[in-house]
Amino acid sequence: QLQLVESGGGSVQPGGSLRLSCTASGLSLNYYAIGWFRQAPGKVREGVSCTSSSGDSTNYVDSVKGRFTISRDNAKNTVHLQMNNLKPEDTAVYYCAAVADYSDSRYRCSGNEMDYWGKGTLVTVSS
Repeated sequence: QLQLVESGGGSVQPGGSLRLSCTASGLSLNYYAIGWFRQAPGKVREGVSCTSSSGDSTNYVDSVKGRFTISRDNAKNTVHLQMNNLKPEDTAVYYCAAVADYSDSRYRCSGNEMDYWGKGTLVTVSS
């Protein structure tokens, strides 16, 4: 079983930055694509970013392109989401999730297809 734990959330002013981490245990992340998702109060869950198992391929939702960067360190079993120039509309609980990606070809993560989920970390962007 793969366990995922998110960290790095918090409160920040608009224009600020946060770095989220998703740390795995139980299994190696080497063969898993990792997605970051978020859910704001009263809204449906949204896919934010996804990285293939090697990290060579990534994908972002349009609203975060140019501001967020996903990266992974498989040796440390960790995936990061660097979030810059944060906006109030980025306020949400952020979740990381994993899905098997043995062919290193999965870089679009669908919430319905993910095998493992963390419990989330809250990001609040407010002045």
